[in-house]
Amino acid sequence: MASPLISATALAERLGDSGWVVVDCRFVLTDSGAGHAAYLRGHIPGARYAHLDNDLAGVPGPADGRHPLPRVEDFTATLGAWGISNATSVVVYDDASGAIAARLWWMLRWIGHSAAYVLDGGLKAWEGVGLPLDREISRIRASQYAARDVRRDWVVPTARIPSEQAKGARLVDARVPERFQGVTEPIDPVAGHVPGAVNWPYSDALQSDGTLCPAEELRARFGHLTDQPGGLIAMCGSGVTACHLLLAVNAAGLGDGRIYIGSWSEWIRDPGRPIATGKGS
Repeated sequence: MASPLISATALAERLGDSGWVVVDCRFVLTDSGAGHAAYLRGHIPGARYAHLDNDLAGVPGPADGRHPLPRVEDFTATLGAWGISNATSVVVYDDASGAIAARLWWMLRWIGHSAAYVLDGGLKAWEGVGLPLDREISRIRASQYAARDVRRDWVVPTARIPSEQAKGARLVDARVPERFQGVTEPIDPVAGHVPGAVNWPYSDALQSDGTLCPAEELRARFGHLTDQPGGLIAMCGSGVTACHLLLAVNAAGLGDGRIYIGSWSEWIRDPGRPIATGKGS
């Protein structure tokens, strides 16, 4: 499968195959327990649950953003506990059109796991074709996972953002325009954006039903953002919906951009860093 996406019907055909594992990534930033509670009420049969704060992020230090990457060895231990090995095909989903699930998709590829897919349209698409949910928590046979090709070059630290921009990299912020422009900031203590960044809300890659736009449409919409001397660096509030932007880049056939995983919540940790408001570049 060349696409990073899988349809609900295609996933249904693979349920019960021991070589495939499904992971539920539902999460609400303002209520960290809501996603797991929803999972317990009903999930795709056999799905494991991934908690954004506990499973897909490390503990933030004083200089980190809200969702720093976990240590590679901690992440691979989590994968093993979910029964995921290097040979497993992994499908991730949420109820937010992939906004959260794309973080796990990207993290799998970050450690060299190419057989990773996002359920196109998420749980809504699954239920939309009449497929069932389950409340049973499956027994998991733990596995071993060995990270073989960690793409550390995909991650751009805060200190390198200005120099990367100077070399021609395009910093693309996936937050909603109101947050990017500094009009409102419901999550972080400071509003605005990194000077020189451009705004491309992750939702612009979605169709009205929550599925990703066709590849040719994605290329037409934002191909110019990837055609830069230094490539594209995705960011957002804390390195989550930035992964959805990179999912769209990949689905468009435009390769793999890089990510500023600390994103806005890390940029503003140092009050000496410059802040811009308005529509930006």
